[in-house]
Amino acid sequence: MVLVMQTDTPFWDSLVFDGIDEVEVEAFTAAFGTVEVVGRGRAARSACPDCGRFSDRVHDRYQRRLKDLPLADQRFVIRLTVRRFICGSADCPRRTFAEPFSRLAVPHARFTTRLNRALERVGLALAGRAGARLAAQLGFDAGRMTLLRRVMALPDPRFSTPRVLGVDDFAIRRGQTYSTVLTSVEDHRVVDVLPTREAGPLAAWLIRRPGVEIICRDRAGAYAEGARRGAPDALQVADRFHLWQGLGRAVETCVAAHRDCLRTPMPSGTLPEATRLASNRPQDDTEPVGRRAERKKAAHTLVHEMLAQGHSRRAIARHLGWGLNTVLRYAAAARWQETIRDNRPRPSRLDPYKPYLERRFAEGCTSVTRLHGELVAEQAPVTYGMVRAHIATLRGVPYAAPPRPPTVRQVTSWLTRHPTALTEEDSVGLKDVLARCPELNMAARHIRDFGEMLTGRLGAMLPAWIEAVDASQLPGLTGFALHLRRDLDAVTAGLTLDWSSGSIEGAVNRIKKIKRQLYGRAGFELLRKMILLQ
Repeated sequence: MVLVMQTDTPFWDSLVFDGIDEVEVEAFTAAFGTVEVVGRGRAARSACPDCGRFSDRVHDRYQRRLKDLPLADQRFVIRLTVRRFICGSADCPRRTFAEPFSRLAVPHARFTTRLNRALERVGLALAGRAGARLAAQLGFDAGRMTLLRRVMALPDPRFSTPRVLGVDDFAIRRGQTYSTVLTSVEDHRVVDVLPTREAGPLAAWLIRRPGVEIICRDRAGAYAEGARRGAPDALQVADRFHLWQGLGRAVETCVAAHRDCLRTPMPSGTLPEATRLASNRPQDDTEPVGRRAERKKAAHTLVHEMLAQGHSRRAIARHLGWGLNTVLRYAAAARWQETIRDNRPRPSRLDPYKPYLERRFAEGCTSVTRLHGELVAEQAPVTYGMVRAHIATLRGVPYAAPPRPPTVRQVTSWLTRHPTALTEEDSVGLKDVLARCPELNMAARHIRDFGEMLTGRLGAMLPAWIEAVDASQLPGLTGFALHLRRDLDAVTAGLTLDWSSGSIEGAVNRIKKIKRQLYGRAGFELLRKMILLQ
């Protein structure tokens, strides 16, 4: 169906062009899912864009075809007749000029201004491929590169120089390429993105934008140097989260250096009595109990009942679905207890030498080759397999197995967590470790003191803490204290002031979401544009 209408009423102006009064609609056509509107400019004359002089002399006319937002689930196209006027000023370098439709579309554009704004929003929200799929569903008919071009054409937002600047890095490609994000800590806005995390770009950015008073950063030396060169009068504040994170790594190094203290010492002497009972368990004549004994008893009763009814053993096996040998074993047993196989150890040539092997095993000698050699040297009639089987029994006895020592990560977690956050089991384990290792006990005191400084904003106590840690010569912690001394002013400010890099970490999380939207295909310029505009 093709519908053609002529109209001279201004109704279509407000409906189609959203209040634009510089275009007069002459007709519209609806056919094959597309609505096409024919229009022309209403003004009798137009001003030259160079000299500003008005002219009504028409040089020629040409057609512009503009795509607009869909109308009633149909594509919408505007076929616009544009007049080209002759500039009558002799001093003007421009000979002719086209009449402008600034509210409808920019020069040379194929999309209307409002369709461009819609495509910009879709591109900013979903980027290229996902945005193109959504645009197709909405009837915009725009490809991924069209959306990305709209995003790249947007101007960068203008921000005033922040008083409190946050600096942090994020990975373009993890472990290979990193960039720097700059945020305004006071209003949580991203103000710029730098291509690297080196000192030079940060220093140049600060020099071009004077006025930064406080710089919140992590412990990276490049950022400290860049802030020092670009804003020497600004106060640098080390982030408390990164300080505690660095302390955690130092504590892990210290615990790893004292990992021998984590193991519970084995008692010397003979094996525990439970181990000896497990290896030389006395035999008794008590009746077997348990679910296995109940099953044996029921099966023995069933077989003998069917035998009493006159069934053959082979018929019983077919009826019950059992093996014939199983039925024969139950039929041959007068009592059900006889069907339970005797698992008692048989006499062995190794029996006289088992106490010796158990004593040597308790002393810490677990080498089967060595123990077998000692017995052979004493002319014992034993084989290597006998010794290996008995030592395996001793190793597999659950009563003799020592408790598993805590790992380095576990002890580090116990030391760096607040005491109220530990479970009762963790508290007991930490007390045992600290009781066995004086060095870790000393490290625990230093960790608690640093935690009190961090939570209580007691930065003035930092020099004394560094001196105490340096005097203790604890591995890991001593190096951490040395690094704090090199950046003493920033660390003291971080432990004293309320400023932190929390908002910067939030910006980095949002950047990760944007990176996932771009599927890793975006270059730095597009990624920067998406970060700034979102």
